[in-house]
Amino acid sequence: MTIENFDGSSPDFVFSSEHFEEHKISDDDLIKLIPFGISLTQDPQRPVLLLKAEKGDHTLPVAINPLEAGVTITQSHKTQKSATPHKVTELLLDSLNMKIEKAIFVEIKNHHQYVRLYFDNHPTHGSLKVRADEAMSLCLHLGVELFATPAFMARSKIMNAEAEGVFKGLALNPGVLARNHEYLM
Repeated sequence: MTIENFDGSSPDFVFSSEHFEEHKISDDDLIKLIPFGISLTQDPQRPVLLLKAEKGDHTLPVAINPLEAGVTITQSHKTQKSATPHKVTELLLDSLNMKIEKAIFVEIKNHHQYVRLYFDNHPTHGSLKVRADEAMSLCLHLGVELFATPAFMARSKIMNAEAEGVFKGLALNPGVLARNHEYLM
C-alpha cells in the first residue's frame, strides 16, 4: 500500500531515520519549551506560535498555518470544553496504548521547521519527523513536552526574520510579482 497526498505527491513525514537530522542532539543541549502565545504577523497566512523556555531566557517562534492557529487558540480556553479535531487521534492513540512522549525541533528546511515526535509503545517505530506547522496544535492538545536546542532557536529566529522580510518587501512592492516581460510567467 502506498501513502499519497490528494495531489498524488508523497506526504511530508519520515519515519525514525536519524540521518535526516542536521546534527545529533544531546539531551544536555535540550531546553524545555512551554506555549507563550500566538503572534499575528504582517502576513495573515503565517501566524507565529511563540514557545518560551521555562526560565524565560529563550524564545522559539514557530510559524503555523491559520487553521493550526485557530485550533490552538480554541484549545487554550480552559473554562469551556471545546471541540477539537484531535479528539479522534487522542482516542486512537489511547486505544493502541501509544503515547507521544516528547517532541524535539530538529531541522529547518526551506522556511519550514521540522519536529521529531517520539513514541512510547509504537510496535515498529520510535519516532516520526513531521513539519512543525502541522503538529503543534496536536502536541499542545496532548500535553506533549516540547524541546529545542539554543542553536535551533537562533536559526529559527533568522528564518522567521527572512520570511517576514520577504513578505514586507512584496507588500511594499506588489509590482515585483507582476508579469512585465514576455519571458516571465
